[in-house]
Amino acid sequence: MIPYGKHHIDEDDIQAVVNVLRSGVLTQGPTVQAFEQAIAEYVGARYAIAVSSGTAALHLAALAAGVGPGTSLITSSITFVASANAALYAGGKVVFADIDPDTVNMSAVALQEALLNNPDTRAVIPVHFAGLPCDMKAIKQVADRAGVSVIEDAAHALGAQYPDGQRVGSCAYSLMTIFSFHPVKAIAAGEGGMITTNDDSVYRKLLRLRSHGINKLDDPLQLPEQGQKNGVQYPWYYEMQELGFHYRITDIQCALAHSQLKKLDRFIARRRVLAKRYDEAFASMTRCRPAQSAGRDQSGHHLYVLRINYAAVGLSRSQLMHELRSQGIGTQVHYIPVPAQPYYRRLGHKPEDFPVALHYYEEALSIPLFYDLSDEQQEKIILLFKEKVG
Repeated sequence: MIPYGKHHIDEDDIQAVVNVLRSGVLTQGPTVQAFEQAIAEYVGARYAIAVSSGTAALHLAALAAGVGPGTSLITSSITFVASANAALYAGGKVVFADIDPDTVNMSAVALQEALLNNPDTRAVIPVHFAGLPCDMKAIKQVADRAGVSVIEDAAHALGAQYPDGQRVGSCAYSLMTIFSFHPVKAIAAGEGGMITTNDDSVYRKLLRLRSHGINKLDDPLQLPEQGQKNGVQYPWYYEMQELGFHYRITDIQCALAHSQLKKLDRFIARRRVLAKRYDEAFASMTRCRPAQSAGRDQSGHHLYVLRINYAAVGLSRSQLMHELRSQGIGTQVHYIPVPAQPYYRRLGHKPEDFPVALHYYEEALSIPLFYDLSDEQQEKIILLFKEKVG
């Protein structure tokens, strides 16, 4: 079976994990800090904070941006549910914006309308779908006019670049950017996430929130009379200064992810070659087309999504997926519009309010794209699609 996505692990990765296991420090140790520094340097951000998952990163970023009761957070209607759930975790309300039909990313025009209708908005989470960067200049301009913070959901986009050459994660157009290190993402930690920022106060708050709300670095004591004498803090003393969480990541996971990071540019280059080969193969087909046709040299290429006219093909999406699976090819759909989920329907959201997203969903199918996909495997996939869909 050729899956739609798959991680790559080599002996260097295994040895990096073994080294940590033998070091005697399994968590809250130097490997976490080394990985954070490596990510910050790679993307060009001042700070990086490693956490237990991309979802944890979204939650903490929403809190650090001030999302809470009485406020709203706007995100894309086409994304994984975690992007929206972050607003609810923080006690706020989620608002959805429709997508651009050519990029599957948040539409800046739709964002502007959502902001006008929701003046209580505190933050916006644009999602770099499939690794293709959003139009961040336009989104940042719209957000700035409304006085709201931007948090980039770059779970798909580690290694991607904006048109100006800066890397996603530099926070050139945002207050924070989050990444995911789930095994099907660009690099794997098993599970893990990261938040990057250039803001010192946000960085300090994220450090506290990651670890139970306890003071970090040189945070001033809130009860100095309880924790120090003659200006010297007691060596055992710490303060829980706000309600935080246990969202720490281990040195074991960071050892794997740091080793993977050293290969990221190679991973991205291979994915780009595969994506462009798909583009060439599907260019002459009349009943399907790539969901994203631009930005191939900027994308992180997490996914390759086709938009298929199933009525013209004469097969339902389910039938096509089953037929491909019988031939050893795994596919997936990214994503069901979040407003269509039963939980969000109960909150009053309606998928029909986002017609561009709904139309995209009716056509979408993700096909295999990963570093170890061989030329022979890709050719098999292309030939089958020409037979079944072309």
